[in-house]
Amino acid sequence: MWFQFSALLPERPRYHPDHPLRCHRPRIKDRIVFDKLLQVLRFGCSYDAISDTTCSASTIRSRRDEWIHLGIFRKLKQIALNSYDRIVGLMLDQIAIDGSITKGPGGGEVAGRSPVDRGGQGLKRSGMTDGYGIPLGRVLSGANSHDSLLLAPTLGRLVYLRPLPEDITVHLDAGYDSNKTRALLGERGLHGQTAHKGEKAPIQASQRWHVERTHAWQNAFRRISHCYERRVDVIDAFFDLADTIIIVRSLIRRSWITHRWDNRPRRRP
Repeated sequence: MWFQFSALLPERPRYHPDHPLRCHRPRIKDRIVFDKLLQVLRFGCSYDAISDTTCSASTIRSRRDEWIHLGIFRKLKQIALNSYDRIVGLMLDQIAIDGSITKGPGGGEVAGRSPVDRGGQGLKRSGMTDGYGIPLGRVLSGANSHDSLLLAPTLGRLVYLRPLPEDITVHLDAGYDSNKTRALLGERGLHGQTAHKGEKAPIQASQRWHVERTHAWQNAFRRISHCYERRVDVIDAFFDLADTIIIVRSLIRRSWITHRWDNRPRRRP
């Protein structure tokens, strides 16, 4: 991931060329900041807690914002998706969509009153995955937003995945069981397989369990499951980084039995 990430970074001089003496502090290496962001994502610690003599908290924040402005995290995820599609293949004919509520103690632009956390601040993401569970896109909103209201903008993320197969089935849970949802899918030329309200059925009965598993993969990153970020662009950046890790991990696992490479693990990860 670092080799691909560093290839997307622009060339930067070690010292700022406008400094009159050219002897001021050298620029902190990008690799150090990248490792710090991975630790923040995985362990959910604050920037001040993860900073040390090699890199300060303000440097981590400023470099993070610089990379967000350049779209590095979004480009990295798209490269991982393209690589997975080229080597293994995305199952775009079967798509699963579902919402997940997580804690948002810091509030922020997309936080809202959580109905499952005694009214505390929470964050809802409407995630979309392919037939295996590879994360394709998401829409962020407050925890008090209904899943069905986020369906249309979530399906709008399909425009970044063209070309699409002609026949696409969208798997949804009972929260989407309404005439409005069926009309929306019909307008877009999509087939819907929706669980019916009042009818109990195991999640394994359909293919929507893939998105539930992906939500569990994402919640393993503490910065996502307990989000203290207030800006939506920062939250999206951490999600893109987490999705890239999930895609690369799935790529290694699935290609282990079909491909060989120099540093291939001895056993399937």
